[in-house]
Amino acid sequence: MEAIAKTKHLKGSPRKARLVIDLIRGQNVSRALAILKFTDKRAADPIAKCLNSAIANATYSAEQQNIAIDPDGLWIKSCFVDMGPTKNRRRMRPAPQGRAYREQRHYCHITIQLTSEEQAKSEKEVKAAAARARRAEAKKAEGGEKKAKAPAKKAAPKKVKAEEAVETPTPVETAESVETQNKASVADAKNVETQTPKALHETKPADEKQQDINEELERQ
Repeated sequence: MEAIAKTKHLKGSPRKARLVIDLIRGQNVSRALAILKFTDKRAADPIAKCLNSAIANATYSAEQQNIAIDPDGLWIKSCFVDMGPTKNRRRMRPAPQGRAYREQRHYCHITIQLTSEEQAKSEKEVKAAAARARRAEAKKAEGGEKKAKAPAKKAAPKKVKAEEAVETPTPVETAESVETQNKASVADAKNVETQTPKALHETKPADEKQQDINEELERQ
């Protein structure tokens, strides 16, 4: 789907209007309107009006042909500015030595053509895409070579925690340990009864000396 809009007899030189029209050539419609909105040129507003007219023409022709199109999918296929007539827009400019030069101020004609077809890629975009594809293939090849050269890693032995290393005693072992402890305590008690006073009280000789001293004092 294609649509054309024209604006004729716009005041201003074609050279100044071409500075603005070159900014939106090949751009999407929404992006082109954003560029024109923030462009500080006198020709930006009339060009934006012409672009909106082209969008309206495209939607109207699509309705007439019973075709569904998305206005945001349109892009500017071609746009140019032609020189128009002067239409008595002649001015006089002062010149040296009292002379006067005649100045002719021209009109300009703006033409914008929109289309909904897929936008063809430029040579730069095609070259950039090919370069990206080559880089991706080179990276894949390098990765395959590295994997082939790298030796297979051995599986590291699992570390056993200290808590897991300690064996939990079984109920039979615990019962046997309790019995042995009881037997040991009984044997200790028997040994205490059979022990001599010298073994029980290591400080017994000192006590005997003190008793002798006390007896001598009582005798006196």
